[in-house]
Amino acid sequence: MHIRRVNAETALVPTTGYSQALEVSGHTRMLFVSGQIPVAADGSVPQDFEAQCRLAWSNVEAQLRAAGMTLDNLVMHRTYLADRKYTTINRAVRNEVLGDRKTALTVVIAGIFDEAWLLEIEAVAAG
Repeated sequence: MHIRRVNAETALVPTTGYSQALEVSGHTRMLFVSGQIPVAADGSVPQDFEAQCRLAWSNVEAQLRAAGMTLDNLVMHRTYLADRKYTTINRAVRNEVLGDRKTALTVVIAGIFDEAWLLEIEAVAAG
């Protein structure tokens, strides 16, 4: 599989750890990961946003592993935040988790299904 970052010359150059677009070629399968919530297998939900963010990313990684993939296969993700005030922490945790990987991404401020959840992350991977 080959992933090529694409950014139109007339578009803003990304500065916060993402790509405007990704071209994926040579892949044989795709994985669409439903929104992963900050709930542990035992049903517990951390109280603070950073812990919830780390747990949601851990849940994304678990779904990738279950499909025989890793974060290297991630090509797009969408994060839903319960409040704009979480954007800075969200970006810091995302950049820590993804490292040099620059996926296509969208962040949406929205009401989340359960008031205890402060975010939800859905993803697309290719392999």
